Amino acid sequence: MISRKELLFQIVLHILVLLFFSFNRNTGAIMVHRAIFLTFYSLATVSVTYYLMPNFLYRKKYWQFFVGAAIVVAVVILIEELVLEPIIFPDSERGRTFPGIYISLLGVLPVMCILSGFKFGWDALKKQAQIDELESTIQESELQFLRSQINPHFLFNNLNNLYSYALQESPKTPEIILEMSGVLRYMLYESKEKLVPLKKELEQLGNFIRLYKLQIEDRGEVHFDVDDIKGDYRIAPLILIVFIENAFKHSQSGQSSDIKIDISVKLKNSYLEFHCRNNYEPGFSLDSVAKGIGLKNVKKRLELLYPKKHILQIEEADNSYHVYLKLELEKV
Repeated sequence: MISRKELLFQIVLHILVLLFFSFNRNTGAIMVHRAIFLTFYSLATVSVTYYLMPNFLYRKKYWQFFVGAAIVVAVVILIEELVLEPIIFPDSERGRTFPGIYISLLGVLPVMCILSGFKFGWDALKKQAQIDELESTIQESELQFLRSQINPHFLFNNLNNLYSYALQESPKTPEIILEMSGVLRYMLYESKEKLVPLKKELEQLGNFIRLYKLQIEDRGEVHFDVDDIKGDYRIAPLILIVFIENAFKHSQSGQSSDIKIDISVKLKNSYLEFHCRNNYEPGFSLDSVAKGIGLKNVKKRLELLYPKKHILQIEEADNSYHVYLKLELEKV
């Protein structure tokens, strides 16, 4: 079904081509006989652009298309030479003779090729718009899937910790549940948008860190340093949380004391710089942790949300693990 935009475009295009080829520069007037021929060419081109192209060319039936187009051109030339010219030029030699196939093609093909070419270009742009929309839909679906993995991943890690505290009848169990419910509330209800206010995300980051600090107790130190954020910047939600969760997981696995975690967030112009350093027990393998669901998830999300707008560096040295992330943020 042809759209109104395409119909208007085709009408304007056909009129412009008709005026261009039928205008006599010497007299400054439209050649009526030429306008009649061009109108006939335009009508014939419609059969190529709206029947042969969609039914054969776009379905990769190239031979059928070219044979069909050749038949249309042949019919146009025959009708022009045998019907139109004898009527328009009854007393002229032009109406009684055939100038030859080459001359006839030079009159017909340029007009039909121009009109068909613009139709092909219109269809190509339309197809590209559909592809872009499909890619956008697929990307959004993938992001939604990746984001949906975060909540179960968060719950899995924290419920295990909560279970151990409950077995020990720790007095901090209710406080952990309260902090955990606050973080989950944000994950479920307040982070549905593609981008959220940076200040809100950092506030929840602080709540998340407090939740894990409750589990460390007096076994080490956790430092969270955030610059005074000025400006209404926005960031993809639940990106930084994954790296912090990994840092706590590294430090707690097989390590009973001297846990050190340093987290800093700075904003320079529109670039956010995030550092997360943690130590881990000598001999402890990071393979299972560093290659977990959370890290793979966040790397994929960064590729989708910040293509060529982020730098992620992960370094391991001397029983320490360092994550550096630089993001180019959008400002409201």
